[in-house]
Amino acid sequence: QVHLVESGGGSVQAGGSLRLSCTASGYTYKMAWFRQAPGKEREGVAGIASGSTRYADSVKERFTISRDHAKNTLYLQMNSLTPEDTAMYYCAADHGWVPVATLSQSSFRYWGQGTQVTVSS
Repeated sequence: QVHLVESGGGSVQAGGSLRLSCTASGYTYKMAWFRQAPGKEREGVAGIASGSTRYADSVKERFTISRDHAKNTLYLQMNSLTPEDTAMYYCAADHGWVPVATLSQSSFRYWGQGTQVTVSS
């Protein structure tokens, strides 16, 4: 069992930046960020595994996912935020090998409790 704890959420004005962090209690092979806005389904934002990254089209060129293996920590640098980025952001992880990063929710067994990001116009 791996526990994930997110941090770094908050309120910011449009055009601002935030960096989310997710600390895992143990090593996992693949990790990703998902988000869920009120009234919407949870969607994949960014994933990392096997030396590759994958982004949702809506965040490309604005968000950057990275991880520090020594600290078992995943990051999401979010720039040029818009009100459409307002959501609860979740960290996800799993041990299973994949050839490239994935944003498939079924690929992740472990989930954090989430951190809220609110972007005002």
